[in-house]
Amino acid sequence: MKKAIALSFALLMAAGALAGCNTIEGAGEDIERGGQEIEEAAE
Repeated sequence: MKKAIALSFALLMAAGALAGCNTIEGAGEDIERGGQEIEEAAE
């Protein structure tokens, strides 16, 4: 299960980077969203 969560997080981060977060603030928001998704998946 942990591998699936880690893989999901990695894919989410890659998708966020490819989507073009142009600023540090935008990247921070993407990382926060990714963390929220992982928390929801873990519950």
